[in-house]
Amino acid sequence: MGTRIVARQGASRAVSLLLTALCGFALAGCQQTGLTATPTPNALTGQNPSDVKYYRSDEPVRLGIQRFNEGSFGLAQQYFQDAVEKAPKDVTAWIGLAASYDRLGRFDLADHAYVSAINLDGKTASILNNEGYSYMLRGDLTKARASLDAALKLDPANPTTLNNRKLLNSSTRFVERAPDGEPCGSVICGH
Repeated sequence: MGTRIVARQGASRAVSLLLTALCGFALAGCQQTGLTATPTPNALTGQNPSDVKYYRSDEPVRLGIQRFNEGSFGLAQQYFQDAVEKAPKDVTAWIGLAASYDRLGRFDLADHAYVSAINLDGKTASILNNEGYSYMLRGDLTKARASLDAALKLDPANPTTLNNRKLLNSSTRFVERAPDGEPCGSVICGH
């Protein structure tokens, strides 16, 4: 029994010495002065890493835009929904959500998303343009024209709004209907 106690006391002393040495090294590292890290500006952007802000909705918005541009409107809607839940004041996320709902034919939900974006940012040319396009998708050409005209008053040279206005004008000009309102092609139209 005496041997075991001595061995334990020896092991205990070794552990104690090791812990003391480790604490000494740790404290020595903490006592150094003048060694604070200086952020190095990014060569491409010129920004310091500490200048870049991260928003919780950045990644879902990026993925939503990517999926929207690929034509995957259901996935885009899911990413934009995630973004507005994470950052309810992110106007880009609300506009993306509204546009996704437009493409899915969920105009009731698109209207809600547009209202949320307008409450945050006001009636901007971008939002009015998107609303105008939404009304075109619904077939409400009167409201589409009003929204696009309002957008052009705010930004007369906006190429997207000008293109949408041109699309609207061509859609009302070239629609052929039979006297009873039936589209030509499904009935014989007289020329």
